[in-house]
Amino acid sequence: MARIALDAMGGDHAPVETVAGAVASGVDVVLVGDEAQLAPLVGDTGLPIVHADEVIEMSDDPAKALREKRQSSIAVAAKLVSDGEVDGMVSAGSTGAAMAASAMIIGRMKGVSRPVIAAVVPAGEQGKIVLDAGANPDVKTKHLVQFAIMGAALAEARLGIDDPTVGLLNIGHEPGKGRHHERDAHEALSKAPINFIGNVEGYDIVGDQPDVVVTDGFTGNVALKTSEGTSRFVMGAIKQELAEVLTERPDLTELFLPRLAALRERLHPESYGGASLLGVKGVVTIAHGSSSRTAIASALRMTREEAERHLLDRIRSGLQA
Repeated sequence: MARIALDAMGGDHAPVETVAGAVASGVDVVLVGDEAQLAPLVGDTGLPIVHADEVIEMSDDPAKALREKRQSSIAVAAKLVSDGEVDGMVSAGSTGAAMAASAMIIGRMKGVSRPVIAAVVPAGEQGKIVLDAGANPDVKTKHLVQFAIMGAALAEARLGIDDPTVGLLNIGHEPGKGRHHERDAHEALSKAPINFIGNVEGYDIVGDQPDVVVTDGFTGNVALKTSEGTSRFVMGAIKQELAEVLTERPDLTELFLPRLAALRERLHPESYGGASLLGVKGVVTIAHGSSSRTAIASALRMTREEAERHLLDRIRSGLQA
């Protein structure tokens, strides 16, 4: 079973929620952080603690803080991955610090120009991968090709999809659409060792196809946050309308509430745990800063699955094809 390091000091609700998430996850977890704070929370659960007496705050400059705070919880967790003592790591702390620690301490995979953040969105039966989710606002054609290869490997390892389809996010389905780098990327992706189906549009992100949506970090971040905001609005509207119906027909409560709860769980970001950082020599998950214990537990399980399903080997194989 894969062992995962958890930056127990990272996140808005750390360390209480991070430790609770580790306990609930059922994953072989190593907690990284201030032992004086963590030990009382761990109690008799038996979770091991690796002491780290510094924390990189959200307001810190990531690269500078990483150099100055060598004993920060995120740096120590990354070192555990680099040394092979754990199979992956999770952090809900500073995204920039997690990326910097992964690149500087764990290191980039051979042939990868830029690591990329890949998110899972609740679409279709299994979900789908969207990348880049914000790491690289400006990209070149070669970056998009690497993103596509790594995203396809993630869809196989995390979602269990064989030969996943890959689409390039654009303003139209025709090959000639978009800016020059989308047009160049379309041609390059059609020659890449992936199941490329061509251009896709915004509404395809929540459609049946493709399994992997590739774009630059600026566009991807805006698209994902727009989708998340729309989901929250729709769920709020449904709850409001349903509340009025159930006030008039309380006998329908047992029929509708379980279905609404199931829909909320399916659409809620906490069910997916976090985003995967691809292109580094370790399995790394970046969880949301406001992660609850439920989200932390999901992130830990997700990271374990990616490690046990040999995500890194799948990426290497794709890049070498």
